[in-house]
Amino acid sequence: MESRVLLKNRKPDRILDLAEYRASGGYSAAAEMLQTGRPADVQEALEAAGLLGRGGAAFSMGVKLSTVAEYAPFPRYMVCNADEMEPGTFKDRVLIHTSPHLLIEGMLLAAFSARAEHGIIFIRPEYENAARILEREVALAREQGLLGKNIFNSGFDFDIVVHRSGGRYICGEGTALLNALEGKRPNPRKPPPYPTVKGLWQLPTVVQNVETLCFVPHVVQNGAEWFRNLAAGPDEAGTKIYSVSGRVRRPGCYELPMGTALSEIIETHAGGMAGNGRFKACLPGGASTRYMPESMYHREMGYQSLSDAGFRLGTAAVMVFDHSACLVGATVNLLAFFARESCGWCTPCRDGLPYLHDLLRRIENGQGRAEFVPMLREMAGQMGLAYCAFAPGAAAPVESLITYFEDEVREHIKAGRCPFREAE
Repeated sequence: MESRVLLKNRKPDRILDLAEYRASGGYSAAAEMLQTGRPADVQEALEAAGLLGRGGAAFSMGVKLSTVAEYAPFPRYMVCNADEMEPGTFKDRVLIHTSPHLLIEGMLLAAFSARAEHGIIFIRPEYENAARILEREVALAREQGLLGKNIFNSGFDFDIVVHRSGGRYICGEGTALLNALEGKRPNPRKPPPYPTVKGLWQLPTVVQNVETLCFVPHVVQNGAEWFRNLAAGPDEAGTKIYSVSGRVRRPGCYELPMGTALSEIIETHAGGMAGNGRFKACLPGGASTRYMPESMYHREMGYQSLSDAGFRLGTAAVMVFDHSACLVGATVNLLAFFARESCGWCTPCRDGLPYLHDLLRRIENGQGRAEFVPMLREMAGQMGLAYCAFAPGAAAPVESLITYFEDEVREHIKAGRCPFREAE
């Protein structure tokens, strides 16, 4: 069975409304904390719980909040990153359509911790229905005194607006998001200073993912030990929403103990491989992570476990391929996306990604040569010299393709065509 915390109130055809959310205990954690707690209490609870950012960076949320200095200037900003442009990832959309007030309460508690007065939900334009839901539910929360001035008679003021993104992948990078909000070209910023010191309009800003913020009320209400005990192993904490897609019988979002084995996610929850196929590989955390080969099929899908094996959990968007899939063709498709979505700020990313895409496209189309293989390996390694993490992430499928599936690449070159296509 799923270990539901964030998705426990998920309904098949509608959101959990405000009355239902409050009846289930919603806003009780915020009421108690704002009336009797200190901002540092939220930080300390989250740090003790080991809540790591669920947007891909896996940085401690408690530590991030603690870097907003007590003497820092006002106003301060709490920004929710709901851009979710990582291919294969759809957990944040599901969360908003499940319980929008869980996100609102999470933002309220995080804002109290940072003493931030202004909240912004930065959401991708394709999520128009989710944006309208949030605008409506934020207004309802404001009407009931859950947002606005003097919340719970605590003297704390906080309100939220919903902002639609310009629709580019790079806008989901935390610092590029801030430039986008300011109306600038969304190039990433190179810290230091970090956003919690100088963020939106050079003022202290906390940027956090939807899933991470949704955990905050639960941790504050139930405690650090409870949260840690939800995980499958001692090196992990909490649950994780795995967005499973590709060659499985039941694609979807599954909330499971952090560190659940990949084989269990696929066989028990996603219904097994579709069409009686056999697992070949997966991208464990979205398009910007390395292919995991068949030898990793029983690996625990947690931050520490995957890091120990040289992989990243990322957003936990598990994209599954069977033995009928051409991974060269899949990687060409991914690189076409990343080359298009580059902000163009630095040379490795702007010029290197189209170069990698061209080499792989030529291999896929029967124009490859043996010397392309070391060229791909070298160029993928050079992506680490880029200004931000975009290019290294985009090159991760290429690097792992050459590492684990070099024979498949060379088979394309030897045959002068894609061996997975029917002979013409």
